[in-house]
Amino acid sequence: MKTAVVICPGRGTYTKSELGYLSRHHAKKTALLRRFDAERARLGQETLAELDGANAFSVARHTRGDNAAALIYAVTLADLQSIDLQSMEIVAVTGNSMGWYSALACAGSLSADHGFRLANTMGTLLHEAMIGGQTLYPFVDEDWRPAPDRKSELLSEVDHIAGRADHELSLSIDLGGMLVLAGNEAGLSAFEQSVPPLQNRFPMRLANHAAFHSPLQAPIAAAGHSRFRGDLLGQPALPLIDGRGVIWWPDATDTEALLDYTLGHQVTKPYDFTHAIAIAAHEFAPDIFIVTGPGTTLGGTVAQSLILCGWRGMGSKADFQSVQERAPLLVSMGMDDQRATVT
Repeated sequence: MKTAVVICPGRGTYTKSELGYLSRHHAKKTALLRRFDAERARLGQETLAELDGANAFSVARHTRGDNAAALIYAVTLADLQSIDLQSMEIVAVTGNSMGWYSALACAGSLSADHGFRLANTMGTLLHEAMIGGQTLYPFVDEDWRPAPDRKSELLSEVDHIAGRADHELSLSIDLGGMLVLAGNEAGLSAFEQSVPPLQNRFPMRLANHAAFHSPLQAPIAAAGHSRFRGDLLGQPALPLIDGRGVIWWPDATDTEALLDYTLGHQVTKPYDFTHAIAIAAHEFAPDIFIVTGPGTTLGGTVAQSLILCGWRGMGSKADFQSVQERAPLLVSMGMDDQRATVT
């Protein structure tokens, strides 16, 4: 039996190629998905069946927070339930950004339905307020070699811009070889104009994304606290690694502190996904890392994070590919051939 760390993706992972994911992979999970759709219908929102079964993908429709959060949570939880636990022992769970809500449910701290309500509510609050935005920029080259000096230069530029009047800009997510920055229009535009274009796509403004994991989201944190009681969360059944790299252990978790982190720090402070993966690797030393669906983009980020922490001596993309070919250490459930190895 192999040991595995499960990683839950966040916003931006349900894209055009994922349309129909629930019907393709989870048509038999009708009871679960009907409960989720009943909650959406109660709130006057489009159901997952309607969104996932649409004739065409729409950026405006499918990536907006109130829809994307629900779709991604449902796919993630259904994928987790598809993992073959006769051959895989899940030793820890973590997630990226919104994937933290999914991770809480996957680790057993939240029931499936309470997790859906949390993810759907927070996604809706963020969409309705739509405070600020995000932009994405790499600090490693296309071979993914660590470049700490370049990272420091970029963060210094962020601090410089944030010091200007009426410019809001801060690190949102430490995402492998990428920096996700959050801010207002003035701050984001200033950064985008200050850095050279890379790979014909960076800096990349993220559509329908607010200034997640930044002080600008203080009103969202307050709104979340007002909607959820302290008894929402229970003890996790599996170790849970948060966006600081802190491990929440079964039978040893202060659930009020966990809720306070979830609706406080996690909303208004930077999310260090890179460090979370490093902790997962060094503390649990799994045989494989399983990234649930939807999407496949988080796989590269996990690989970059493992390179940055020197896991198994890897120092570049070529090193990762060599290790992956010999004995796969990363499985993306959004890729059919890889999915088949763990389901």
